Amino acid sequence: MAIHRMDHVGVVVEDLAAAVAFFVELGLELEGEATVEGAWADQLLGLDNMRADIAMLRTPDGHSRVEVSTFHRPAAVSGVPNAPANTLGVPRLTFAVDAVEDLIDRLRPHGAELVGKLAQYEDIYLYAYVRGPAGVIIGLVQDLR
Repeated sequence: MAIHRMDHVGVVVEDLAAAVAFFVELGLELEGEATVEGAWADQLLGLDNMRADIAMLRTPDGHSRVEVSTFHRPAAVSGVPNAPANTLGVPRLTFAVDAVEDLIDRLRPHGAELVGKLAQYEDIYLYAYVRGPAGVIIGLVQDLR
């Protein structure tokens, strides 16, 4: 049996509301929010007595989702904040967008900062990486064709 599809990507954040606002400004749609806890969640995550608030956001085409979560129990473990793009295991999510520069301007009030500079690949793509919630690198790619 082969993989059917990718269901979602998960990101642990400190401030759930701020992360939701960031991804909504990016263009994702809030699907729902819930609190997760109990024996099944402990078993799944390998954590004892865990409790987390989660929000699920979906892309406008409905094919992909991002889960953001804030842990109340046990406390989240700190990663390497603002690690460079070549750090092993640093999450990078890339989205196809209409207007990269406009979107960067709209995301800045939500804490987004350019990782490098806006770059153009031939006459094909305009591309940028911004730092999002919890240091996640968000790729924004605009098709110029």
